[in-house]
Amino acid sequence: MKIDIPEAREGFSAPPDELAIAIRSDLNDERYRYEKRKFVDQHNAVVPKPFYGFDHYDSVVRHGTMNGGNYEYWLKENAPEVLCLRGPNNQFPHEYSVPQAIRTKVPEEYYATSYIADRAARWIEGRKGNPKPFFLMVSFPDPHHPFNPPGKYWDMYKPEDMPVPAAYEANDWDPPEYVKIAERDRANDPSLGQRTGYTLAVSKKEALEARALTCGMIAMVDDAVGKVRKAAVDADVADATVQMFTSDHGDHLGDHRLLFKGAEQYDTLTHVPFIWADPRGEQGVRTDKLAQTHDIGTTILEHAKVEPSLGMQGAVLGVAGGEGRESAHIQYETQRTQEAFGTRPRVHTIIHKKWRLSMYLGRCPNELFDLELDPGEMENLWNSPDHSDVRSRLLEKLAQLEIANVDRVPLPTDQA
Repeated sequence: MKIDIPEAREGFSAPPDELAIAIRSDLNDERYRYEKRKFVDQHNAVVPKPFYGFDHYDSVVRHGTMNGGNYEYWLKENAPEVLCLRGPNNQFPHEYSVPQAIRTKVPEEYYATSYIADRAARWIEGRKGNPKPFFLMVSFPDPHHPFNPPGKYWDMYKPEDMPVPAAYEANDWDPPEYVKIAERDRANDPSLGQRTGYTLAVSKKEALEARALTCGMIAMVDDAVGKVRKAAVDADVADATVQMFTSDHGDHLGDHRLLFKGAEQYDTLTHVPFIWADPRGEQGVRTDKLAQTHDIGTTILEHAKVEPSLGMQGAVLGVAGGEGRESAHIQYETQRTQEAFGTRPRVHTIIHKKWRLSMYLGRCPNELFDLELDPGEMENLWNSPDHSDVRSRLLEKLAQLEIANVDRVPLPTDQA
């Protein structure tokens, strides 16, 4: 039976039939094949296209220098001597103590960030004279632990020049239980950070080192983005191309005496940059309006005048003529154990105006922060009698968001 799908608005194209409904496919479906073994077992394996919608695919797998995918095969063919320079066992000596600081011997020109920029620039150069619209995603593994910016980027920034996170200076701060557990675990096992990517307690010295090395990685990505943008200019496509810049998540980098990331809902993890650069749109505008990652796809489709698949939950941002969103809604659930939260953390959050409210399932206390008066999120107001009305209103809004974001597809095909 035919499912009733709304007609496209005037001036908009309907999505292709196979993408008309945003249905999450069976994980055993052909579209969810696990690709890793192909890269492990076959030389320069070719991934079937389209790959999650992409007609062109060039991969760099994992963080650090032990990357796989097409990049590793490129190294084997073009610079095999670099393979033995990778990893922590082959690094230059250094004085840094922060976990996963690696002074790599891999030259800048063979580092993954350079490879990605070169490949992206080459692809754009091949577009010169081609009027067909395109969508190109260029994804850099950095900045991310391990902290291993190559060459000049290693000591481009000094730890002593980094701002000290407030938690190291706040003698009256009572850390939440998950911070106390992280500090206890690190005290019992100082080497813990070398084996994990989950939330880790660190000293002030380690935090400042992590910040300096992260700035080095960011500087290299910045240079790489410049190369990609120059390629767009040289190919005469820059004036007709919207360029976006964002990230998937942050890192504590010493805030609240923590490093890496986990179920914590602090601004340092959930608040990432987003730039929308449209040469035909407004220029130099900054906004504090809320947005979420899944708004990007909806906004791109709106800008291209293509109707989204039925069931897509993203909001259209103001850059494409939409109203954006009043509140940010986070549903954090993971299959990985984080002992500080009991077992597998579950936390749902609402960020609304100047407030952040988070509800944890398990032993951790819930949280309420005033982001204007307490931007560092140091004073949990959940149990404050003076804020009980605010808490109640936010809980109601969170419940409304939970209801609003229940999947609406697949639609019923008949009525009982």
